Amino acid sequence: MKSLLFTAFIGVIITFNGFSQAVPATEENIPYLVTFGNKGDKSWGDDDFSQTFFFVIPKTHKDPVYIRVYDPGVGGTIDEKKGEWNTKTKFSVYGGKGCVTEKDARASNPIGNYKSGNLLATKTFGDGYDQKWYTFGPFNPTSGELTSKYGGYVFKVIAEGISGDDGNLYKYFLSTSKTSNVEIEGGNAFTFEYTFRMHDDPKEVSHVYPYIDSEVISVKQGNFDWDNDGEMKIITNTRFAIHLDKSGDGNWKNSEHEIKESEKESSFDVQFHKHKGKPAKNNNVSFYITNQYNETLPFYTIPIGGVPKPPTSIKLTPNK
Repeated sequence: MKSLLFTAFIGVIITFNGFSQAVPATEENIPYLVTFGNKGDKSWGDDDFSQTFFFVIPKTHKDPVYIRVYDPGVGGTIDEKKGEWNTKTKFSVYGGKGCVTEKDARASNPIGNYKSGNLLATKTFGDGYDQKWYTFGPFNPTSGELTSKYGGYVFKVIAEGISGDDGNLYKYFLSTSKTSNVEIEGGNAFTFEYTFRMHDDPKEVSHVYPYIDSEVISVKQGNFDWDNDGEMKIITNTRFAIHLDKSGDGNWKNSEHEIKESEKESSFDVQFHKHKGKPAKNNNVSFYITNQYNETLPFYTIPIGGVPKPPTSIKLTPNK
């Protein structure tokens, strides 16, 4: 038992100390994050016109850090237009006490004291920065909130559509450089509700990776505006497929699922498989998972413990 626990612990450390500052990460295969203006039509896929992400810097990192945003403006090549371009998006960076430990900051809805902590920087974008990077910082790592639960100093970025009805598609990168994307060893990023753009190509499968801690005995998933675009399923380290109830156009769908003891302290792989025959175009979806206490669980851009791989039931017999 001791050796098994040690192996599992080492697996978590190795994964968390990887290079993982792109949001979305390569392992997620998600094209862009999406935030619509606050006058937007929710049936286009954004349920609340706000998205919060957290960035973790390990205690061992002492140099300044930067949070970079790709295509923060609305009105360019990759954004989603509705009528005339009229949308503004505000990006705000927070650190300090309560940045992530405040309960409202971890909720799936932007209500209460979700803008907790110290406001370190903010900027509102209309048009401009089409397929270009804007950089916030430099920030001293100690300006974040130090928490052992999340592995270091935590910064929070809130993107909110403050006007208009267009969709802003964008990405983040946590960097050591103001002018380029240079990863931080041991860094990671996570969110408690994901609103993102799907690929149009039905061959592409997107992923999000919620972490299931030792206290979780059941989970409840919520997905919004899936447009009946194929299948959603969870892969664990013991099960090949837990099929999820799926939403249609502009509505929520939920389903509850029990957790096996062997699946605790690991990441789940939530997979989004598009409809092979009639894939939806420009499909934006919102997704969250809660535990039995209705507490939201974090999605890490690089899964803690690695991508789950259930044991195969196929046995290979070598040729004699």
